[in-house]
Amino acid sequence: MPTDTTILVVDDQPTNLAVLYDALARADYTVRVVNSGEAAIASARRAVPQLILLDAMMPGLDGFETCRCLKADPTTSEVPVIFMTALTDPLDEVTGLELGAVDYITKPIQIDTVLARIRTHLTLHQLQQTLQQRNTELDAYARMVAHDLKNPLTAVLGTAQHLLRDADQFSREDLTAYLTIIWRAGQRAVTTIDELLALAGVRHAQVILQPLDMAAIVEQARARIAFAIDQYEGTLVLPDAWPVACGQAIWVELVWANYMSNGLKYGGEPPRLELGAKQQDDGMIQFWVQDNGPGLTPEACAQLFTEGTRLDPRRAEGHGLGLAMVRRVVEKLGGLAWVESVIGQGSRFYFTLSASVPAIYPPK
Repeated sequence: MPTDTTILVVDDQPTNLAVLYDALARADYTVRVVNSGEAAIASARRAVPQLILLDAMMPGLDGFETCRCLKADPTTSEVPVIFMTALTDPLDEVTGLELGAVDYITKPIQIDTVLARIRTHLTLHQLQQTLQQRNTELDAYARMVAHDLKNPLTAVLGTAQHLLRDADQFSREDLTAYLTIIWRAGQRAVTTIDELLALAGVRHAQVILQPLDMAAIVEQARARIAFAIDQYEGTLVLPDAWPVACGQAIWVELVWANYMSNGLKYGGEPPRLELGAKQQDDGMIQFWVQDNGPGLTPEACAQLFTEGTRLDPRRAEGHGLGLAMVRRVVEKLGGLAWVESVIGQGSRFYFTLSASVPAIYPPK
């Protein structure tokens, strides 16, 4: 465990406190000691520890009541509590566990046992927190995808219903316009699904880096977002040649598609995007998309690649799934993704890929 793991030890016996403090400090834990239940509650609320060793039998507020108070307080309710006691009645152990304690250690204390229990419960608590975080992320992804699919599908269904009901009344120009709406909405839905599949698979997918035909990949990305290029009347400026980088073609195509799509939606009016690349001194190749938009603040740049963040919710649909996907995909390929921007001078979105397959992959 990291040295910044704090353990609060609560015991009314100075000898016990001294022994535990010495043992835990030598194990590289940060240790706080108090000698009463009242002091334990105050200390835990003031600075929440990662685990509490709590004596069951103390004068005043005993360990059981102290545990009840800690578990009733949202600030400290998730902190693992391990009881220490000389009590041998199984009912006392049951009482402690029912109050929310995770374990019971009997006195006299065996230091090796205490350290082993602490490591076990800190690991379990960390795994539980990770699981909760992933469940929260999964819920957020589900909401994002539901929203990002609902809008285009609503457009498809509404337009199709209109055509079916009044088909005889439309001119060829009207039919072309309505079919264009359906096509664009369908493309948005397909893009959202592709992003979700990439994001879901990137954590566990086996990465096999291969030299990339970047000109072909950019062309495929441009075809993927052709509906947006037409919709925003955008202009793309491409280099005459691309350096050879290594990655996975479908993932890199999605990165380009996201960067270009964002540049079209949030760039100038009309948007103009310049794509480029250059070799870095560290063996990586830097790729970018420069837009002619209004630019971003440093605060906005720092948040863009996190889940749920959008460039400007007033100007385009979506919940920011794309840039979160970009960051995870590029990092999985051993590179970095970021943005640089100046207010009034547009934004430049970067990603890097290796110029060759590393001898050891994934990188340490």
